[in-house]
Amino acid sequence: MSTNLPSKSEPKEMAPVDALKNSIAQMQPQFKLALPSHIPPERFVRVLQTAISTNPDLVSADRNSVFGAAMKAAQEGLLPDGKEAAIVTFNTKVKTKGGGETWVKMAQYMPMVAGILKKVRNSGELGTIAANVVHKGDHFRYWVDQDGEHMEHKPDFFADDRGKRIGVYAMAKTKDGGVYIEVLNEKQVMDVKDVSRAKNSGPWASAFEDEMWRKSAIRRLSKRLPMSTDIEMAIHSDDELFNPPPPDETADETTAAPREVKTRSSRLADKMGVNKEKPADRDVSNTETQQAIETTAEQVNDNEVPI
Repeated sequence: MSTNLPSKSEPKEMAPVDALKNSIAQMQPQFKLALPSHIPPERFVRVLQTAISTNPDLVSADRNSVFGAAMKAAQEGLLPDGKEAAIVTFNTKVKTKGGGETWVKMAQYMPMVAGILKKVRNSGELGTIAANVVHKGDHFRYWVDQDGEHMEHKPDFFADDRGKRIGVYAMAKTKDGGVYIEVLNEKQVMDVKDVSRAKNSGPWASAFEDEMWRKSAIRRLSKRLPMSTDIEMAIHSDDELFNPPPPDETADETTAAPREVKTRSSRLADKMGVNKEKPADRDVSNTETQQAIETTAEQVNDNEVPI
């Protein structure tokens, strides 16, 4: 008489999207150390997991760059919900260990215009700040006289077609009444785009293009404004999407020279211990913070499923 013992069921392999979301959940103690007190880490993780679910590119992106971008969003105190901030991807050609080359999808933290304006408003350093795209069908006038800079913009939001983008502006008013305006025409914006390492992929080539136009004007205007280091860092935290590539790298898939590439976000992941490097390589001054980061990073890497 034979006894049929119940067979042990083999553990199901976790889907890549679930594996990434699980890794993000295990980083919650790490996010808590970086987030401002008014944002619960549980909420930040939920928003981040939703972003991963709705953006398949993040699942196939370099894992360390995703971790670094998420940590950068936490440090800036902005939710990656597509309104305050977003985590976008762009393609970069890199060297492989065998000496070959391959295209890698890198994740990049990108504060949205609404997030930047929120930080500026909360800082109390400026009275008002705004940025808008001008279309061909809009009424727009900009002039300078003895009283300073002036601008008039009347967009026809009810028109079936406002026409193509022809320019963008950013405007700020200081608490002492000073008015600062920066206007860029289409050619100037295209010049900014053309030198970007991400001109052919990422937000410049997606539904985020309006954001890139507006941020181009804000970045130019910020050079003339009195701003704290915190606000300036928020504006320039996605420099990789605006700056030209190094001499030995290009974002053009047909001519890119292979190299080892790390975005600011992935370099941040290195510093925070997500990449599981040796303790001597970490740049964490607080002992308690470092121990928490090391523990979380160990858990993340042990449970990570390659994609």
